Amino acid sequence: MIDYLTQTTLLRLLAVLVLVLAPHVAHLPIWENLLLAAVIAWRALISIRQWRLPAPWIRNVISIACFAAVYFNFSSISGLTAGTALLSVMAVLKLLEMRARRDVMVLVLLMYFILITHFLFSQEIWTIAYLLFSAVCITALLMDCNHAGESLPTRVLLRAGAIMVAQAVPLMLIFFVLFPRIPGPLWSLPTDSGAGRTGLSDKMSPGDIASLMQTDEVVFRVRFSGDVPTPQQRYWRGPVFDEFDGRGWQSSKLATQTRTVPTITIGESLSYELTMEASGSRLLLALDTPAPKQLPNDSTLNYSNVLTTAGPINERKVYKGTAYTQYVLQPTLSEMERAHFLQIPEGYNPRTRQLAQQWRGSRINDAEIVNKALLMFRSEKFFYTLQPPKLGRDSIDEFIFNTKQGFCEHYSSSFTFLMRAAGIPARVVTGYQGGEQNPLGDYYVIRQYDAHAWSEVWLAEKGWVRVDPTGAVAPQRVERGFTSSISLANGLPGFIVRQQSNPLRFALNMRWDWVNQKWNAWVLAYGPDLQADFLRNFGIEDWSQMILVMTVLLLLGTLAVSLLLMRQFATVIPRDHALRLWQRVLKKLAKVGISQNPDEGPRDFVDRITRDHPAYGDGMQRVLQAYLKMRYLEEADQTAERELNNAVAAFKPRR
Repeated sequence: MIDYLTQTTLLRLLAVLVLVLAPHVAHLPIWENLLLAAVIAWRALISIRQWRLPAPWIRNVISIACFAAVYFNFSSISGLTAGTALLSVMAVLKLLEMRARRDVMVLVLLMYFILITHFLFSQEIWTIAYLLFSAVCITALLMDCNHAGESLPTRVLLRAGAIMVAQAVPLMLIFFVLFPRIPGPLWSLPTDSGAGRTGLSDKMSPGDIASLMQTDEVVFRVRFSGDVPTPQQRYWRGPVFDEFDGRGWQSSKLATQTRTVPTITIGESLSYELTMEASGSRLLLALDTPAPKQLPNDSTLNYSNVLTTAGPINERKVYKGTAYTQYVLQPTLSEMERAHFLQIPEGYNPRTRQLAQQWRGSRINDAEIVNKALLMFRSEKFFYTLQPPKLGRDSIDEFIFNTKQGFCEHYSSSFTFLMRAAGIPARVVTGYQGGEQNPLGDYYVIRQYDAHAWSEVWLAEKGWVRVDPTGAVAPQRVERGFTSSISLANGLPGFIVRQQSNPLRFALNMRWDWVNQKWNAWVLAYGPDLQADFLRNFGIEDWSQMILVMTVLLLLGTLAVSLLLMRQFATVIPRDHALRLWQRVLKKLAKVGISQNPDEGPRDFVDRITRDHPAYGDGMQRVLQAYLKMRYLEEADQTAERELNNAVAAFKPRR
């Protein structure tokens, strides 16, 4: 016998293992996915064709090779992806040495552990549903592996597994609600240094922002308290770039210094609550100019007025913000700062430099030069497109004087260069603009395709002023969003076209996003603050009261289970007692030489006694009736037990 398991059970085990590993396919390298599939297929053939398991030295060589491959692929065996890859390989290789019941138990328990690792990558609703179904299948498999004899029907096993998982759900919910929440994770898990995430980068060159337009991945959701700012005011500030190398922009040490600059706020503030998806960066997106004295917890403003946290955001984060849309940001610049924001590399874009110098020589002030540049973009044949021609060494010259086709990064980059060449301090700002309202939940969804780049110029007495040159070319981009500002011919992604042409699809997407938002707000965001607010409604103010409530609930739960078990076995105990009393009668009869034959039931035995030994007939008939009533009656009570006790005590056969 090659396997401890029957062939049916083994094939079920392989199927459940595939089910457990399937969500990790997207996270694992191609070579490992092929390896996992090959080993599972090999193990199935071993069982079907009754081949021998590979020799120990072969298994050792394969194991060492897989360990080394994982290490060299990820440069580590720790971290989310590397650790999951190693765990998956270990589970599959266990198939090649699975001989005894202990090996099967190890693999099944390993499946439970792999199932938990899915939560490290996703906590969406579909993930919970998939993992609950997988847990039912693993539990059913565990029952099948422990069942002696032929394999049970699949339907029976799944039903039993579902019942066991369902019985655990109430306890799970109680612990979810009541178990004390601690800020931050209970342990620190290394992040993958090589794992990339979609989103804003720490530098900008032509094509970078346009690449984000190819995905509708949610960046954050935001709900405003009170008045909602207009689309022209919904600029979500991200990385700021102040150094240009002739091709692209990046942040200098000055731009990222952890010190704030003076800000004069004007008018009323706007308050909002923002739910940001995991980004892997330290950046916290904020509306326009954050109020310096009302920052989210554990956050700081840097020199560029960008909000950051102490560590990378590796999980969904909810925070509240306050912003001003009217302000004077950094009213004064030092000579050193002014010189810094005027720097442009020598030898690049001579025609743009000449144009800027002509404007400066015409004796107009800085604000008029800004307007002149915007008029140029607005009046000349510039086009807003996701598919601009490639640019050469003097990219800004080629864009302004030749191609005149580009996306927001082309316009913000060329405008900022033009301003600096004209002697006006300027910098590039990236982030997100606009957002789509979900009418079901009265909140706004900002996706990757809402990524945007604009400029800021420093003007005397006004400080840093936002200027969006893209709005001069495609005002609908600012007013109505990206999806309304570009055509299919100019690169509009197909998934957006399909959504716009199908109102039903759009409505379903909005409803599904609303469900996700509720899931995020009530389940994934259920931390210390939300738990305290929720339990306060029931009069629970602190941890001591919470622990007391949990203790009481556990005691009540234990009592309820005990009563249930007592009720379940209430009919079994009297029946066992009836059997013991019957055996006492048999011992009395054995003393007078009468015994029950192996093939005789109680009724046949008593009929024989009545026929062959009439003196014992009446007494045995009373014992028989009481015994049958107590042992087989569905609702046997204490009266039946008392009748049987009396009948047995009264029956005294003599020689």
